[in-house]
Amino acid sequence: MHPILELSSVSKRYGAKQALDQVSFKAGPGRIIGLLGSNGSGKTTLMKVASGLIEPASGIVRICGEPVGMQSKAMTAFMPDKPLTEPWMRVQDAISFFTDFYADFDTAKAKEMISFMQLNGRDKISSLSKGMNERLQLTLTLSRNARLYLLDEPIGGVDPVAREKILDAIVQYYNEESCLIITTHLVSDIERIFDEVAFIKNGKLAMHEEVDQIRMTYGKSVVDMFKEVYAE
Repeated sequence: MHPILELSSVSKRYGAKQALDQVSFKAGPGRIIGLLGSNGSGKTTLMKVASGLIEPASGIVRICGEPVGMQSKAMTAFMPDKPLTEPWMRVQDAISFFTDFYADFDTAKAKEMISFMQLNGRDKISSLSKGMNERLQLTLTLSRNARLYLLDEPIGGVDPVAREKILDAIVQYYNEESCLIITTHLVSDIERIFDEVAFIKNGKLAMHEEVDQIRMTYGKSVVDMFKEVYAE
C-alpha cells in the first residue's frame, strides 16, 4: 500500500528565501493531519507543491504512488485560502460549476453538506459573511471524491460558532479512505480533530508525530508542544 502523500527531500526557494528545505514526509489513509507553523514557515508552499500548483526545485512528490501530474491532480482536492468561486455566482451556481468541472464531484453529498452548513442555494456568494463563505468553500472541496484533501486555513478569520460548524463538517464528511491535511495557526481551536501533527519551522520539518503520542510521551497538548517548538 502506497502512502496517500509522500514527499522525499523536497526543496523550494523563492529568491533568497528557502521556503522548503529537504522535507521528507508521509501521510496515510484515514488520517486528519495538522500542518502547523508560524507565518512564512513553508506550510502553504508544501500544500501547493502537493497539489501540483508549483514545482519543487528538487525532490520527489507522489500521490498514491504517482508522481505529481495530471493523474495525481485528479486525486487531490485543494482548498486555498482564497475563494474557489466567483462573486457573481449564487451558491447553487457554484455547485453546478463544480459538478461540470470535476468528474468526481458528488452533487448529492454537496446538497447534504449545504443543508448541514445552513447555506441557502439561492444566496449570492457576494452577500455571504466570511464564515458562510468558508462553509461553502469547504463544502465544494469535501464534495469531491478525492484521495488527498488539502485545506489551507479553513477556519481563518471566522467566528467561533462558524468554526465549530466547519470542524464538525470536516469530521462528518471527509472520506476515511482518504487523507486530510489542514494548515492553521488556530491550533487550540482545531487540535481536537487531528490524528497527527507536522510542525514546519524555517522550511524544515521539525516534528511529525501522532497526537496521542505527544500526549503520552511528552505529557503535553498540541498547543503546548507548538509553543515549545516555536519558542526556540
